[in-house]
Amino acid sequence: MLISNFDILLNLLVAVCLGGLLGLERTFAGKIAGMRTYALVSMGSALFVIISIMADTLYFGAMNADPLRMVSQIIVGIGFIGAGLVWHRSSKITGVTTAAGLWISAGVGMASGFGFFALAGMVTILSLLVFTLMWFFEKKMKRFSYNDNSEPDDEGDSLEENKN
Repeated sequence: MLISNFDILLNLLVAVCLGGLLGLERTFAGKIAGMRTYALVSMGSALFVIISIMADTLYFGAMNADPLRMVSQIIVGIGFIGAGLVWHRSSKITGVTTAAGLWISAGVGMASGFGFFALAGMVTILSLLVFTLMWFFEKKMKRFSYNDNSEPDDEGDSLEENKN
């Protein structure tokens, strides 16, 4: 049975909204990848899952269409995008949390594409808690650090602070 147009639209809308919500936090944090990037990554992941399901349904038995193959390739592709967000300058590395967030956004999109809306929603909420509450907790824990010259950067990694 093919997926109805309503189900396709619903899956894509959920992916866009949840991905955009994750990106909203990154926008508030002043990161380069924000709402639009996260929403597009999430929706794109949902799109490829839906295409894979439709191809599997349409060509069942005629070709080897496995929806899970597409999912594995989404993960690889997002790794490539994430790698472009990670920068190393002097002794400071930035972008790791944003790259990890895009990886999660792709997972939210895949869950939405398969129609696993509760899973997508739970992961979005937990990710927002990691982005916000854990950041505050890390800042508070800094006072117990062994290295007095390091501070957690905006990505949460303890690195040498540039005093210039």
